[in-house]
Parts: sequence; C-alpha cells; structure tokens
Amino acid sequence: MTPQPRDEGPVPGRDWDRAVELISSAEEVALACHISPDGDALGSTLAVGLALRAVGKRVVASFGERGFTVPRLLRFLPGQDLLVDPDDYPAAPELMISFDAPIPDRLGELARVAGKARELVVVDHHPSNTGFGTLNLVDPGAAATAVLAEELIRRLGLPVDRDIATCLYAGLVTDTGSFRHSSTTSEVHAMAGRLIATGLNPEEIARELWDRSPFGYLRVLGLALERVVLEPEAGDGLGLVWTYVTHDDREAYGLPYHEVEGIIDVVRRTDDADVAVILKEDDEGAWQVSTRSKGGIDLSRVCATLGGGGHAKAAGFTSHQPVEQTMAAFRALLRRAA
Repeated sequence: MTPQPRDEGPVPGRDWDRAVELISSAEEVALACHISPDGDALGSTLAVGLALRAVGKRVVASFGERGFTVPRLLRFLPGQDLLVDPDDYPAAPELMISFDAPIPDRLGELARVAGKARELVVVDHHPSNTGFGTLNLVDPGAAATAVLAEELIRRLGLPVDRDIATCLYAGLVTDTGSFRHSSTTSEVHAMAGRLIATGLNPEEIARELWDRSPFGYLRVLGLALERVVLEPEAGDGLGLVWTYVTHDDREAYGLPYHEVEGIIDVVRRTDDADVAVILKEDDEGAWQVSTRSKGGIDLSRVCATLGGGGHAKAAGFTSHQPVEQTMAAFRALLRRAA
C-alpha cells in the first residue's frame, strides 16, 4: 500500500501520509464508530474494514453499545462479519480508527479503549470534533464521514468493489438526506457516480434506509405526533416544534430505540417552525435529544453547551433531566442564539 498524491485540502497531506504509514505497518487494525450507528458511521467503518481485509490485514470492528445490535435498517450492509461485541474488542489496540465520532463519549463502551490505543486515528466531519486522536483526519466541510473514508481507501491505493461502494454510498446518502441537504455539491454527486459505477443498486439501498419499518413504528409515530408542540415565538420570531417518545411507548410495540430515529424528519416538515426537536428515551432512561434547523440558527453551538454537538443544521445531546426541564434549558439557549 503506497500513498497516492493529491492536492492538500482541509486535512494536510502529511496527515494522510501518516495515516497510510500507520495502517500499512499495523498487524491488526481496530475500527470503531459511534453508538446507535447511522449509515454514515457504520458504512464508513465497514467500507474501510472490507478494503483492508481484502489486502490481508487483520481487521476487527465494533461500536461500544450495550446489547450490541446492528440497527435493522443497516443490516443490508456488507462486511458485518467484521463486527465483534465490544467485550471481544482489543483492550489496548496497536492502531484504532474511529469513524463519525466528534468526542470520545460517542464511542460509548469503547471510549476507554480509545484512551489506551497506541495510535488513535479519528476520521470525522463534525465541526464540533475535539481532535481527541493522536492523528485527526477531520474535515467539517465534508458532506459525510464516508467522503473521508473513500479518500483514505484511495490514498492507501486500494480498490473499491461493489460491497465497499455500497457501504460508502449508504453513508453518503444518509448524511446528505438523500442529496437534499445543503452539503450536496458537485463533488458529492461525482462520488455517488463513482460508487454507482461499481454496480450497486441505489433503489435497493434507498428502500432499505427509508422505505421499510415495522408496524409498531406507525403506532409510536402516532403517539409522538399527538404530543407535538408548536411554539411560534420561541425566540426572536424563531418557531420551535417538538415532541418526545418514551421507553414505554417503544416497549408497548416491541420497538428498539434505533427505530424511532426517523421521527424527527416527520416533525421538522412543518412550515411554521425553524427548529425541530425530538426527545427519545433510551433503554437506560436517558433522553437522547435530536435537533434540526432550517438554517437560521447554529444548533451545534446550542447542543455543545448542553454537552453534545453535531452540525449547524443537525445536532444533538443527552439529557438526564425530565422532558420539561430539558426543553426549558434548550429553549433558553435557543433564545440567546437567535
């Protein structure tokens, strides 16, 4: 594996070269992505894992979540035989690479492992990334972490087959909202074209990601929509719409936590609000708060103040306070930021 030259971008060429050097010399590469992985996190992880295994590298991959279950909508992704339970992950990896995690806490149970790795390469595109690796391949301007994963594979001089392309494409369409977000550029479409050229099926991937759900999802969605609150004047004319889903809501219909991730995309559709919020109670009783903006406010700053982070238009945080207290804290920060 030899580095492939290219003009420097937000990530310096010397950092790419160092990443290639570390991977080339490592006997085993341990990959990890954030808990409750989405298509970008898991897709990027598996894409790089498949590329490395194809050239004989020993690869192990995981995400640090109790119960360790791949979300149903991502079970079509190739390469899942690379995944191991967090308990079976190396305790102190020679080389660990994290994907799509802006802070160590997002690695869950594997955060402590990351602290013990001899070398930790952080691959991410979140503006809130804290640079917690020994080497950080972070580009806030990238549409998805999958963009950086593809670049890493290219710089390693490795081919991208249909399986690898499927994982990368899942990441790209997830974080661009199926090419609807402002992060969609000509370069994004060019990357999609390269991936589709390998023979993957865009229609099939779209169906798996967005057009399938258990019947219980409809019931829980109904409960969330019954509770939805519209606050037209949340701050300086900024409209806010929000709702919540409890653990009991999900349990009544046998719905895993990851199945309610898409509800925010229904709630945010109203023309009467600039900001949308959904609070989702996880299996441990904490509230995982997802927020979306139509562009009038930088939510990454608001959520960072509450211990989270993300992007300007899509960010989140965790709260251990009741719903009303959580929303009061968020609302106060929203007024200041408006």
